[in-house]
Amino acid sequence: MQRGEPDRRDLYRIFVYDCPPLTKKAHTPLTKTAVDFSKTDAAKFRTAFHNELKCLRKVALRLGRLQDNDGWRLKPAILAVLLKRERLFAELTDDDFEYDVRQKGTDMRIGVDIASVAYKKQVDQVVLVAGDADFVPAAKLARREGIDFILDPMWSKIAGDLFEHIDGLRSTSPEPKRAKVQIKEQA
Repeated sequence: MQRGEPDRRDLYRIFVYDCPPLTKKAHTPLTKTAVDFSKTDAAKFRTAFHNELKCLRKVALRLGRLQDNDGWRLKPAILAVLLKRERLFAELTDDDFEYDVRQKGTDMRIGVDIASVAYKKQVDQVVLVAGDADFVPAAKLARREGIDFILDPMWSKIAGDLFEHIDGLRSTSPEPKRAKVQIKEQA
């Protein structure tokens, strides 16, 4: 950029990190009802979304993998209610469980891509849409290489150690409306 030219930014690439949806068949933990995860709205949406992203110019889809733990787990909020003895185990339903899968490999792919573009001097700014403190090493590396590192946490709170290793914080999407908590009056 020459002196006197307007501030111009050229897009290098948009990297999107995700993992394929769960597509296996299983049976619910209590009623043993058959579930085909590939037929869920979430799986259909993510498959279609990934296919669309693959066709877009200047977009790179980086897919991690799902670690299937071959079973169901209680949702954390339900476990908390059980531990407080506000609900009995016998009152549980299949809706109180979620299939136990974890996304793996996406954080590493993000870190490798940030390091790669930093060392190759392919970009002068990185905008990361996340809020996870796992990205501190990548942010530090990028900044040491002279890259302006902007974080967009999409209005979520971020970890303090991540905040100290970024150059700017900016949420560009509209702030979501927060649900108002209604407190029941005790009679």
